[in-house]
Amino acid sequence: MPGADEKLAALGIVLPPPLKLSPGIVLPFPWVNVRGDRAYISGHGPQEPDGSLAAPFGAVGESVSLEEARGSARKVGLSMLGSLKRELGSLDRITGWCRVHGMVNSALRFTETPAVMNGFSELILEVFGAEIGRHARTAIGVAALPLNFPVEIEAEVMIST
Repeated sequence: MPGADEKLAALGIVLPPPLKLSPGIVLPFPWVNVRGDRAYISGHGPQEPDGSLAAPFGAVGESVSLEEARGSARKVGLSMLGSLKRELGSLDRITGWCRVHGMVNSALRFTETPAVMNGFSELILEVFGAEIGRHARTAIGVAALPLNFPVEIEAEVMIST
């Protein structure tokens, strides 16, 4: 069975480079924090293949549709995989996805946050398969997110040392 790196190549997926931040923005934390056999992944937003921020921006159920938000959640997954690959050297070091916490910038009374997060979960399962890719997940609606992202996701994975 092909590993995650090989699977990405077979699917024709190219991971984005590091996020291009606006001048003056300083992040006092790492995107991926490795501690023993765990990697804790800071909240990521959606990126374009060139590393820039990915539209659409705003609240889901208002200025962003459910389908657009699902696409954004998938782009968050690609952004996160890019950070993991840069930190770990290979995605094949990931031995299991533990938990995923998704925050959706939600319009008042928008309740389809799990459907938005499926865009992320489906990507992870497609790349890693059910054994490594299955994960516990939370999907909550929030009033706002940094940079007006429609979705921000953080996670924890087990890794080989």
